[in-house]
Amino acid sequence: MQARRYFMKIELEGTLLSMTPENDREKTELNQLWTIIIGCVDEGKKLVPVGQYLPGIKEVAVFNIE
Repeated sequence: MQARRYFMKIELEGTLLSMTPENDREKTELNQLWTIIIGCVDEGKKLVPVGQYLPGIKEVAVFNIE
């Protein structure tokens, strides 16, 4: 029997993006992301998408900090 995989819950409501971690690893990763994003705001940087995200074809969304 294969173990169930749970993924972070992501919700978009208007201009608000909510991310809810489903396990300890995701909590750690979300905390790291939070720290990076706060650093971007403080330093006047932004997250810029790289390449394409294509559901079913390219399942990874990649961003660069500029």
